[in-house]
Amino acid sequence: MFKAIVSAETLTAALDSVGVLVDECKIHLEEDGIHIMAVDPANVGMVDLELDAAAFESYEADGGLIGVNLSRLSDIAGMADSGQLINLELDDETRKLHIHIDGLEYTLALIDPDSIRQEPDIPDLNDKLPATVVVEGRDIDRAVTAADMVSDHIALGVNEDEEFFYVDAEGDTDDVHFEMGTDDLIALTAGPAHSLFSLDYLKDMGRAIPNDAEVTIELGEEFPVKMHFTIAEGEGNVTFMLAPRIQSS
Repeated sequence: MFKAIVSAETLTAALDSVGVLVDECKIHLEEDGIHIMAVDPANVGMVDLELDAAAFESYEADGGLIGVNLSRLSDIAGMADSGQLINLELDDETRKLHIHIDGLEYTLALIDPDSIRQEPDIPDLNDKLPATVVVEGRDIDRAVTAADMVSDHIALGVNEDEEFFYVDAEGDTDDVHFEMGTDDLIALTAGPAHSLFSLDYLKDMGRAIPNDAEVTIELGEEFPVKMHFTIAEGEGNVTFMLAPRIQSS
């Protein structure tokens, strides 16, 4: 059983966070909200999304699991105007999701969850990511945009001695260096950190991060980066994890 009413903005933000990495996913319809975990086909990028029941105008669920075509569901949600509410109801017999938006009714055929890529195991990196940086989403966008002008990969790191966060991109002819000190950051826990990442993945993830979001970035030395931020006025949490490109010595 699943019945919910949610604002178009909240649903779109949640779907966008997952849709930057995968086209289809499993949605856990838990009693206290929805939960999605997914990894891209190359096993490079992962997303973990939780949207609490409090993020919905109304919410009823009993712990089911459905598979959805994200791009199709996003297209439907995109038909709603700003401020409109979207009604969602699962038909248990037909295994279809009925979606109502101000007179528009759409019946979405669901996907067998067993046919969808297995959900990832989250690696335990608690002692591997000694540096933590908290920045605004717009700063990530600025750094990624600058790096994209010169390269297809990007280095994220922390200077432990001088206590600043930096972004480096090296191209064939041009380089980009971007740094933010403690006065520019919301918070910084300095530790040894430097890893190289695919810029395409960071660009995709960045599209889902609001400019005004406070983004917590956890970094280590040649370890995945974890980025956390909230959506739905704090009633939803998104974690992105991106594997590093190991640099040849």
